[in-house]
Amino acid sequence: MFEILKSFESKYGHLKKKGLTIEGLAMIDPKKKKHVIKISRPLVFDNRLLPKRFEGLDVKTNIKLNNDMPKEFNVDRTQPDWHKKQYIWAPERFEKYVDRCEKEIKDQLNAPQMSKQEVLDALCFGNFEEHKQKSLQLIKEGKLPAYREN
Repeated sequence: MFEILKSFESKYGHLKKKGLTIEGLAMIDPKKKKHVIKISRPLVFDNRLLPKRFEGLDVKTNIKLNNDMPKEFNVDRTQPDWHKKQYIWAPERFEKYVDRCEKEIKDQLNAPQMSKQEVLDALCFGNFEEHKQKSLQLIKEGKLPAYREN
């Protein structure tokens, strides 16, 4: 299994310059002995450069939350059960952020030629429309709170 991690690092290690952190292997289901490759990255990062699976393992991505988050993603995480009231990764947040900062995001990604849809895909887990549809389905099922303005 460590060979898979080394292979992942050799293939995607160059993305560390763009803020990627390869955290290592993690077991997410002890009963099934399911392992993943854990990585983290900044909010402004081209997720299309990363696979969802690598050599049979899922790639689990965390976004590095910090105090410099854009205002669209500011939620009060000090409140109990904040995640039941606000979904920090709501598609509407990505849309509002890109509407407000499209040029700056393109500059940060060093890709001024990107379309707005490409920027959304890059920021939003590789496929914005897929994320939007999945979020809407989870809202219908009551597993995610509906988006509301901060």
